[in-house]
Amino acid sequence: MKGRLGTKRFVLLLVLALILYLSLYTWNLKKGVLDELAGRTGLEFTGYVLKPGDWVKAEIEETWRGYVDLRGVREENVRLLAALNELIRENSELREDAARVAKLERLLKFPVPPRWRAEAARVIGQRLGPAGILETVLVDRGGEHGLAQDAPVVTPDGVAGRVLRVSRHFSTVLLIEDPSSRIAVVGRQHRAIAILAGQGPGEPLELLYVPVSATLSVGEILVTSGLDGIFPRGIPVARVTKVEKPEVSLFQAAAAEPLLEARALEDVLLLARVAPEAPPAGQEPAPRAPGASPDAPPPSDADPLPSEPVTGPVLYLDDESAAGEGLLEMPSPPPARSSGQDADRKPAGKPAEKPADKAKEKAREKPRPEAKPATQVRTAPGDYTNKPPKPPRASGE
Repeated sequence: MKGRLGTKRFVLLLVLALILYLSLYTWNLKKGVLDELAGRTGLEFTGYVLKPGDWVKAEIEETWRGYVDLRGVREENVRLLAALNELIRENSELREDAARVAKLERLLKFPVPPRWRAEAARVIGQRLGPAGILETVLVDRGGEHGLAQDAPVVTPDGVAGRVLRVSRHFSTVLLIEDPSSRIAVVGRQHRAIAILAGQGPGEPLELLYVPVSATLSVGEILVTSGLDGIFPRGIPVARVTKVEKPEVSLFQAAAAEPLLEARALEDVLLLARVAPEAPPAGQEPAPRAPGASPDAPPPSDADPLPSEPVTGPVLYLDDESAAGEGLLEMPSPPPARSSGQDADRKPAGKPAEKPADKAKEKAREKPRPEAKPATQVRTAPGDYTNKPPKPPRASGE
């Protein structure tokens, strides 16, 4: 019974569903509501179904294109980075060259003293010597460039030191701050003479042998005096920082600071003496005055040195003593006669001379003894005087 009731219900529901469907279909044919509803619902359903697929597709395509583009951008970034590094290196080199050119221009404008020549050199090493004891630097100029030991080393700021050792292509420069360095200096303002000695790196320079009576002020510039025979005169060396006058000592206690940073040297000028020009053949060079500086010029042509002994009166004796000894009287040479004049011809209209007058004239014309040659004495550079020989003493004196 139950099976039959179930079948009937199923058939009944199927019939009702069919009637409902046919009714809706008929109503839809007349009104078209279901078609419109189905169309909208279908479109929305289709849109919601296809939209995620489109998003996935777009993301996949974007990811792929981004990967390919990223690879090209990375290569471009590498290339641009290399170009940037090259420009940075070139810019650094140009800045260094510009700074070096400015330093070299200052170096070339250094006024070289007369009869000296300058040789530019570059510092290529520092602190040489046994265990680095000496305060030295190594430069790239040597004997092949005409340099010798003790050649002055200067910069536009002042003296750096002197050449200690020379090889063919390189030289060792002893800096002014080394304890073994000694430079003869003089104050630019008060002209106080002293010896400038180094005391080691970072220590002030010491001024030696400054007399208590000399005037030296703090801040005064010290320049080379040229008395040491190594440095030319007038090159700045240091600045006075301390002056003390002790009560007991004969010399002042003074200190100075160098005008340049010796350990920061990069380019220097090495000075070498210029050999004097050889005199013409047959002519000897003029000698220098004793004690004269090597920088002093030789005597000029206006004050030549005599080459033969000079005879004549004593120039440095008093007139009274010279007149008393008869040294100022010099024999006068006889007057020259013309070639056409006869010495024995008597002028017309004059009376004949008497024998007594002739005897007196002969007595007057009797030749006097000639003065003995004087001894040549040099009283000053370029000044020569004549000192007569001492008269012989009498046997009874």
